[in-house]
Amino acid sequence: MARRIAAGAAYGGGSIGLLGAAAVGLVLAEVQLAKRSVGGGSAPIPPRGDGLYGMAFGRSDPLYLAVLGDSTAAGQGVRRAGQTPGALLASGLAAVAERPVAVRNIALPGAQSDDLERQVTLLLADRTRTPDVCVIMIGANDVTHRMPPTQSVRYLASAVRRLRTAGAEVIVGTCPDLGTIEPVYQPLRWLARRVSRQLAAAQTIVVVEQGGRTVSLGDLLGPEFAANPREMFGVDNYHPSAEGYATAAMAMLPTLCAVLGLWPESDALDVDRHEDMLPVARAAATAAAEAGTEVTGARAPWALLKHRRRRRLPAAEAAAEATAAEAVESAVEAASEQPEQPPARGSVTPN
Repeated sequence: MARRIAAGAAYGGGSIGLLGAAAVGLVLAEVQLAKRSVGGGSAPIPPRGDGLYGMAFGRSDPLYLAVLGDSTAAGQGVRRAGQTPGALLASGLAAVAERPVAVRNIALPGAQSDDLERQVTLLLADRTRTPDVCVIMIGANDVTHRMPPTQSVRYLASAVRRLRTAGAEVIVGTCPDLGTIEPVYQPLRWLARRVSRQLAAAQTIVVVEQGGRTVSLGDLLGPEFAANPREMFGVDNYHPSAEGYATAAMAMLPTLCAVLGLWPESDALDVDRHEDMLPVARAAATAAAEAGTEVTGARAPWALLKHRRRRRLPAAEAAAEATAAEAVESAVEAASEQPEQPPARGSVTPN
């Protein structure tokens, strides 16, 4: 199915339905029940996470990180800028690179993939500097608003292509597993999981084809969210809490560092960690079923399936400013607490 969706996007095919017509009535009834529970609280407007992070390493020659996508990319559900995904990733990246990181977050809460064209245009309008790396988190609203999946991945492929052409590295956090939202009941939970994974796999195929990398954000870090939903979800039972965003960001950080050549781990495959070189479509389907899995292109039509090991990040040698030092140390501590085995199972929740 993921291959068909990606092919439809590439060759201008029409909508490919992900649910049988017989299930529509039941799904609509379940949706109404879910809506009564989801969003019972009100998520705060996401704080702006733009700025310079890792100032303990100075202010000159910063890496440039751009964040695009929807409310999970924006950090809706938390109240402090330092708790947003962009800020968390920037702090961790600064600790590894030992240089400051400038963040520009142009993600829009409620955005669907068709908004990526506007976001990319806005980002690239500043011709003075191209981002070193862009992180995109998108897809959940496409599912909930029933955007045809072929259109969804077509918009994403176009955005990745434009960013790669401009010279930026691109990492896409694929569509989260909507079946993990606590108030969603069966059988909607099963259907939502199926649809989400199919879209995530299709996203992986088109992103890899355009020269980007993906990290599956499928089932909300699996055991962590299942065991601690009250801690990992925000007040609206829909967006992640600060703890949820931190866990998800740490799952993406190794790929963010690796794409910039900063991670102390090569692209060599580790059989003991179930890493492999697979056809792109198969790698995409495998990643969609196992959150935290990285997929990057190899020799066409092959892709590398990676489970990057989370290692202790290097501590800052000096702290010129207390606030900057605290941000870096928090990122270092959060990453060092993550186990090296098994592979990261990272995801964020939908918008």
